[in-house]
Amino acid sequence: MTRGKAPPTVAFDIEVVGDDWTTLDEATRGYLLERARKKGETAEEAATKLALTLGLGRVVAIALWNLDEQRGAVLLEGEAAPWSAWPGRADGAWWLRGDEKALLRAFWERVNGYGRMVSFSGRMYDGPVLMVRSALHGLRPSRHLAARDFAMRGHCDLAELFTFQGAVRDHYKLDYWCRRFGLESPKSTLDGSQVEKAWRAGEIEKIGDYCLRDARATGQLYEKVKDTLLPLIS
Repeated sequence: MTRGKAPPTVAFDIEVVGDDWTTLDEATRGYLLERARKKGETAEEAATKLALTLGLGRVVAIALWNLDEQRGAVLLEGEAAPWSAWPGRADGAWWLRGDEKALLRAFWERVNGYGRMVSFSGRMYDGPVLMVRSALHGLRPSRHLAARDFAMRGHCDLAELFTFQGAVRDHYKLDYWCRRFGLESPKSTLDGSQVEKAWRAGEIEKIGDYCLRDARATGQLYEKVKDTLLPLIS
């Protein structure tokens, strides 16, 4: 009997834009302000951190990097358009355009057939955001991206790998580890703190490109450790 091809390993990353503070109901604003006060933060700081607040950050880009094919794809906010080659790019990347609900639905359909998912802080942030935002739209996630997968067979979170699953207290960013392993930094054109500004300026394709760079760098970093560090816990 001939075995079928193994499902691909795919790295993923997301970009999120916070909701408008003025559109939140009074009770939610009060609750967030009280939380901010207890942490020594100002009201202004609370209002600018909605992208990082679970349930209040809209997903505007989801990038996927297929390690088997060495090719990327981006689900990007914009006028609805089906999967197609990303216009003007020479790297073979594909994209899909739509509103947040359409992006999330397409994401879950696509990743359902993948093997190991790879992220950097995906179990702590990207996964929960994707699952909560999907639930808010009445969508059922096809995978549990925040499950305690100690062997990392279904979801390998490299941020957890580099803390040896909590044994090391210090956390370092993706950019730091890429530089340590001689990889190109994905932060050459944009970084996470600039995403909302770029979105307000209408630079959505720039955000998609940055998101794909992060997913690709995550995949490349995974390749550096899959045969060295990862087997220690897999």
